[in-house]
Amino acid sequence: MKCVIADTGPLVAMLDRDDQDHAWAVREGRRLPPKMLSCEAVLSEVHFLTQDLPEAKHRIEGWLADGRLELPFTVRDHHSPVHELMARYASVPMSFADACLVRMSELWPDPRSSRSTPISASIAATSASRSL
Repeated sequence: MKCVIADTGPLVAMLDRDDQDHAWAVREGRRLPPKMLSCEAVLSEVHFLTQDLPEAKHRIEGWLADGRLELPFTVRDHHSPVHELMARYASVPMSFADACLVRMSELWPDPRSSRSTPISASIAATSASRSL
């Protein structure tokens, strides 16, 4: 099954009807594969940014319960590469959540399988072109 690696921004935009990118995120979410992969660091950011939206918590719980959102990454198993990425990109800077997602893109998928889209490539590409 194809999937995408989802970052904080698009997830928040999907959940928050007042977000300027909500309509776009919902539209892209319908177009993308049904499974999203992310990490607990991103989920923490999403919960923080949507803390005033009670329905957001329920939607996140639903995504986790029905398997639409999976959190297969455990930093315990990848702490060295994650911290190396943060050090390498310190001038950017790279957040902990971003480093986890970059590490995930190195792990999923096997590049030869084309079974997932790394770092929400469709979302990132569309977002980048919209912000230019």
